[in-house]
Amino acid sequence: LGKLSRALGIPVSDRHRASGDAMATMKLFKMLLTKDTEKYIIKDSIRTEPKFQMEPKHLEIIEQLPSITGVYYIHKSDGEIIYIGKSNNIKKRINQHFTSTQPKSKKIQLLVAAVTYEATGSELVALLKESEEIKKNKPLYNRALRRTIFTHALYSFKDDNGYINLKIDVVDGRKKPITTFSNRDSAKQFMHKAVETYSLCQKLAGIYNTKGSCFNYSIKTCHGACINKEEAESYNERVLELIEKNSYSGQNLAIIDRGREIDERSVIYIKNGIFYGVGFFDLNYQINHPEVLESLITPMQNNRDTQHIIQSYLRKKKD
Repeated sequence: LGKLSRALGIPVSDRHRASGDAMATMKLFKMLLTKDTEKYIIKDSIRTEPKFQMEPKHLEIIEQLPSITGVYYIHKSDGEIIYIGKSNNIKKRINQHFTSTQPKSKKIQLLVAAVTYEATGSELVALLKESEEIKKNKPLYNRALRRTIFTHALYSFKDDNGYINLKIDVVDGRKKPITTFSNRDSAKQFMHKAVETYSLCQKLAGIYNTKGSCFNYSIKTCHGACINKEEAESYNERVLELIEKNSYSGQNLAIIDRGREIDERSVIYIKNGIFYGVGFFDLNYQINHPEVLESLITPMQNNRDTQHIIQSYLRKKKD
């Protein structure tokens, strides 16, 4: 080890001590990995390491996949799709499927014959396509995503004093939500941030249970709506601003995002609060008129899941 380290210019301290030898070995291995542009070491380690052992057909599939954002489809030998997923790096994600020891992944590894994909460039487009195509194709190993992907929602109501109250609750199909959340924790985080951003009352926002004034009133960040000190009209203006910014109900929107190529963009089209579909256009293409925009769109289903995906994306963009 000493002669090899000196020949390669690797400094070795504490020679013949465990720590010194280990450090020199690590630096040597890093150098070998850097110089191994054909990735022979990684390939061999995958083949020989039992935990990550990969069949030759799996390696062949991975080598043909790109490291791009899009939707991927795992097929059996008869062409049937057994799994649909989305990823910002399809090659890396499929590699994870093929090296995972989880029971579902093991079953996929046994059945897979081919992986096809569709580039989207945009993560939002990939999420929307994944959701729709799982519902349409009902793949064997996508049972979780066939169901609704959110559990909680934000609702509003007006109290006897004319104040708009907000409430996080379990999703109720009979009510129209302002926006939806994957779980209660993300809903609570959203409400705490909203109270701070819009100077709302903790009590009327449903996060502070009291018969009197809320805590924020005592530190002068609530204007007193909880004790009828602030006019309802003034308070409601801020609540309506929150609602408008977190719901696209009744709005016309064209969300522009990355495309599949450098000189391309994707567009997610919403008309009168209804999601119409997605499309792609070149940067030199003018989409100022609705009829031009609509001609680019591939129609997709508008449902509660697509609304949740789009609203979550818009929330993330604001953060």
